[in-house]
Amino acid sequence: MPKFSYISRKTTGDRESGVIEGPSQDEVLFQLQKRGLLVTSIIPFDLNKKEPSFTKETKTREKKQFTHNGVTPNDLVLFSRQLSMLLSAGVSLLRSLDIVSKQVDSNKLFTVINQIRQDMEAGRTLRDSIGKFPDIFDSLWVNLIETGEASGNLPTVLDKLAYYLEETMSFKRKIISALMYPGILLIVSLLAVFFFVIKIVPTFAKILTSFGVELPLPTRILIGLSNFLTKKFFLLAGIITVFVFLFKFFSKRPPLDRAIEEFKFKVPIFGDFFRFLFLERFATTMSILIESGVPILYALEISERSAGSLKMAETIAFIKKSVKEGRSMAVPMEKSDFFTPMVIQMVSIGEEIGELSNMLKRIAKFYQEYLETFVIRLATIFEPLMVVFMGILIGAMVISIFLPIFSLAFMKTSG
Repeated sequence: MPKFSYISRKTTGDRESGVIEGPSQDEVLFQLQKRGLLVTSIIPFDLNKKEPSFTKETKTREKKQFTHNGVTPNDLVLFSRQLSMLLSAGVSLLRSLDIVSKQVDSNKLFTVINQIRQDMEAGRTLRDSIGKFPDIFDSLWVNLIETGEASGNLPTVLDKLAYYLEETMSFKRKIISALMYPGILLIVSLLAVFFFVIKIVPTFAKILTSFGVELPLPTRILIGLSNFLTKKFFLLAGIITVFVFLFKFFSKRPPLDRAIEEFKFKVPIFGDFFRFLFLERFATTMSILIESGVPILYALEISERSAGSLKMAETIAFIKKSVKEGRSMAVPMEKSDFFTPMVIQMVSIGEEIGELSNMLKRIAKFYQEYLETFVIRLATIFEPLMVVFMGILIGAMVISIFLPIFSLAFMKTSG
């Protein structure tokens, strides 16, 4: 009877590995699951002697056609969803990873999944294996998978993670769709103005200069701007590129990052938008963590690391400290000036009735709808304002061009 090497987790979270005999891999998997084990790897005992993993990966790579190299959010959603379905069907984690790797469209994700599988064959956990790729799997992934492995609910946790990623993608798509038309309108308008200044104005400038009359101030300004952009275009483009690079480099370093953030929160109208955006992220992250069985203190620690805002991170740290001392989350929230009264009241009610994750989910949904509505309304207002602004701008440039001609015609008529 053939032998199989297995790696599994007990319900207590402890790791168990060994060698077991059985008529087939599926039968051995069934026996181990009957013992209450979460099987993460099961392979023939002499598998590595027959064909190493890197050889199988090379053969699969040669046959598979990838559509892209990077890892998109949609790739991660499909990876999480497929892995959850396979594990729920009783397929071992190692075999599930092998099946999923053959279905991915990303070259990079294919390589990463096979590296994860090789690490698990060597005895590492899924949490430790994906933790080696922080540029693909962030702290939320790592901590949720660790919770799923320890509790034996990895399929459920992966399903919730896929749902979270889908909701996040849907929210971003709605925001981008609302901003798409105004963005295109702005770009086209700027290109039209740029073309007018670079191509049209120089032609008229030569004609106007040949008249030998003194040009009005608006015309001189427009011609001067045209000459500067025509002769110094590459210099200007270089200065802008360097400025953008330096801004991105220093904007992530104190104290400039804090100053920029404080400015964002104080901007009229948009300040609340940025604050509500971080509140939505906090509520969404906390709800998925608590719903997956992560303790509140640990969930707050993960949310602090993935806050995306210095002020938000400091506020979460204050909440975490208060919770450690035995207080509820609502008390430190009320003392901070970051959380709205609605959030404080809903968190307080959620803690009282034991439905904190559901309340946080409702908060996240409310702010998602608010932010979507805000962006749609802003885009609706922006469109006519942009049309009027560009009409005035182009009209002013046209008048500046024809003003000397009108003046010359008036002088001839008067003479």
